[in-house]
Amino acid sequence: MTILCRMENKPVKPLIKSSSVKPRKRAAVARTQLDPERWVDEAIDVLAREGVSGLRVEVLAKRCGVTKGSFYWHFKDRQALLDALLAQWKIGRIRDIEKTTSVTAGQESQQLHYAIEVYGASRNRKGMSIELAVRDWARHDPQAAAIVEEVDLYRLQCTQKLFVASGMSDAEAKSRSLLLYACVFGLSLMHYTHFDDNLADLKKRIAERIIAS
Repeated sequence: MTILCRMENKPVKPLIKSSSVKPRKRAAVARTQLDPERWVDEAIDVLAREGVSGLRVEVLAKRCGVTKGSFYWHFKDRQALLDALLAQWKIGRIRDIEKTTSVTAGQESQQLHYAIEVYGASRNRKGMSIELAVRDWARHDPQAAAIVEEVDLYRLQCTQKLFVASGMSDAEAKSRSLLLYACVFGLSLMHYTHFDDNLADLKKRIAERIIAS
């Protein structure tokens, strides 16, 4: 007897079932995006404490909690950051100078007293630290030196106008303006806390001598 076997063309099922576990997706990494202004602000803080030599990309990135790639997204290189820092410092100084030296008629003497006080290191320590750091930088860098010279000239001219408005001649106003800033910046470099028991009164007398007509 011949037995005929019929083979059906049915799909062959795999012996091993495919895993029902789906491939794990990589966890999304949260990235902190910093704008250029934040980088410049951080750079100014470092400059005030460590000087321009402390302005290194890796140091700033670590302070901000980001990679160096975030820095290079906004700045071509370290020099580009330094350029932006100087530009922001200049804009801020000019704005503050105008605010400090602008006054209505009849209040020139009070405003001159305020100008001396506002630049005092004891009242504006951070601002003075930044100012001195930029000036130290300018001793070794022509670009920084040019910016500082521009700011100083504007500062002296604005203060000279204030002295003229108080009744002084142009020549006398120039002398007083230079004397005023020589005093405030000179005091910021000195340690004189034990020189007098009443430093506030001493500074007041100095201011009176500078401003007196």
